[in-house]
Amino acid sequence: MSVEYYRKRLIDLRKDVSDEREAKKRDNAHYADLVKRATSTSSKASYRKQKIERAASHDRRIESLKRDIERAKDDLKRERERAKRK
Repeated sequence: MSVEYYRKRLIDLRKDVSDEREAKKRDNAHYADLVKRATSTSSKASYRKQKIERAASHDRRIESLKRDIERAKDDLKRERERAKRK
């Protein structure tokens, strides 16, 4: 792969992290609204549980993307060193 590929990959991954954070905010607001409008105690509890699970899912995705960013940085460094040797 080329240095340009890894640079583009880093940009795309950072954008994905940003998008995932925005999605988390939207989901949290959505579930907060559902909890606010719920009439029964059981439905409120259910929405709260869903909100927590959804936030955890977003957190896992963000952490995964961060690991991918670190891997891409390492790959970029390795590719630069390879290019210098040529």
